[in-house]
Amino acid sequence: MRQEPLAMFEAPEWARVVGVFDLETTGVDVTRDRIVTAHVGVLDADGGVLTARDWIADPGVPIPEGASAIHGISTTYAREHGRKAAAVVSEVVEALAGIFAAGIPVVAYNAPYDFSLLKHEALRHGVAPLASPSPVIDPLVVDKRYDRYRRGKRTLSVVAEHYAVRLDGAHEAAADAVAAGRVALALAERFAAWLPVTLEELHTKQIGWARAQAESLTEYFVRLGRIDPDDTVDGRWPIR
Repeated sequence: MRQEPLAMFEAPEWARVVGVFDLETTGVDVTRDRIVTAHVGVLDADGGVLTARDWIADPGVPIPEGASAIHGISTTYAREHGRKAAAVVSEVVEALAGIFAAGIPVVAYNAPYDFSLLKHEALRHGVAPLASPSPVIDPLVVDKRYDRYRRGKRTLSVVAEHYAVRLDGAHEAAADAVAAGRVALALAERFAAWLPVTLEELHTKQIGWARAQAESLTEYFVRLGRIDPDDTVDGRWPIR
């Protein structure tokens, strides 16, 4: 049954300020692909941008045309305008660590992708990785939990539209990061009656929700014949 919001409940305390994080990359393999652009910022309770920082990296490998078509950064552009990947990775890790140290949650849409790819990039470049990023808020996981039976895709652009969040320039790191943060704030308001009150509990709950969602998706894919019965969808969260 779909849960409808109760107007008498206020958004949780943790929704007063949130960090945001997004990467655009050379591909979708978190162990092998590289960072092309990154954004780390902080939003207030109304979704206003308090701080914002952007990076363009030279990934050190050619950017496939398919990836360039999505985020608009070509190999030539990255080589001419990007900074060394090691420096970018180090600064992104440092920026996120600073937000976490301040007790501020970081919103990342489909968090295991961004945090896992960042971890492997850090290891590749000799940077100490964020081994256990926390607290993290993943609007994809939260939306699936509280509106499980809503039909349609759950891409950021579709979910942002559903929650009346404007997204200009989809697949651009800053635009995606800010939109994901504003979706998280919309979720905090709409489902305030049911969301965990503390960040620690919310983070822990998402670990279980993500695992259960992966198990359900595995069963669905097996029924469709997309994967073998012995295969599984990885449900580790927020990092793999």
